[in-house]
Amino acid sequence: MTDSKLNRADLYQTVTDRIISQLEAGTVPWVQPWRNNVAGAAVALPHNAATGRNYSGVNVLLLWVHGMAVGHRSHGWLTYKQAAELGGHVRAGEHGVHVVYADRFIPKSERAKPDEDQKARYFLKAYTVFNREQCDGLPAAPDAPPAPTMPELHEAADRLIRNSGARIAVAGSRAYYDIGRDCIAVPPIEAYEPNAINWYRTTLHELTHWTGAEHRLARKFANRHGSPDYAREELVAEMGAAFTCAALGIEPTVRHADYIGSWLRVLREDNRAIVSAASQASKAADYLLKFADVAELKAAA
Repeated sequence: MTDSKLNRADLYQTVTDRIISQLEAGTVPWVQPWRNNVAGAAVALPHNAATGRNYSGVNVLLLWVHGMAVGHRSHGWLTYKQAAELGGHVRAGEHGVHVVYADRFIPKSERAKPDEDQKARYFLKAYTVFNREQCDGLPAAPDAPPAPTMPELHEAADRLIRNSGARIAVAGSRAYYDIGRDCIAVPPIEAYEPNAINWYRTTLHELTHWTGAEHRLARKFANRHGSPDYAREELVAEMGAAFTCAALGIEPTVRHADYIGSWLRVLREDNRAIVSAASQASKAADYLLKFADVAELKAAA
């Protein structure tokens, strides 16, 4: 997913095609960046190097994959203008990567209606950002915190899980979220040895499903395995858990690679599905990270 000109006539399709090409190649965009990690590159969410705010939604995928494909160690990105405003500049000959944001407008046919009855239409806009490693003259980035140890990763994930207040039954041999009982089941951590961190990855995946309950983020659930709605919810859970893991410093993994075929079907049939799912995944991760008891969860520069 290297930088190329986006088709501004249909950004949804262009973004979707990028994700589809990754999945068809057997790589998962929210995992692939960490498989061939650049030496010294931290596990973190991409952020704006000028404002410090984390990127969200599909932009996380676009920046992760592009950054690792090119070999950037930094997760800090900014526009040409932002670099200049900070007293620096993008080096000549450097190529940026397109990210997108949703905008809205009121069609002429809706403007005659009362304000409360008007229906807006949403569309994507694109802009270009550069990695801070492509710039000169920027203020020094804050010192990155040392990489957390495995016990520290376990402690951070434990704290989030405990603070969530979710009902979790640690038993059995299957991990799942029961929406009817609003309860998570997950096997004992011993079942995941010698890689106990996978217990936390699995639990965070199920907690992402848990965020979708009606009295939380109210996502649409489907019980029928293999249905499009089921695939969409699994897509949200996969990405939401990956975003949460990355914010905690845990390398994301694929929990349900066997769903790749169903994800591809959804994306091919609906070119807005990945943008919608990634947006919902970010909302789920934000919901969970409130329980992390961390003052600021910013990516290291």
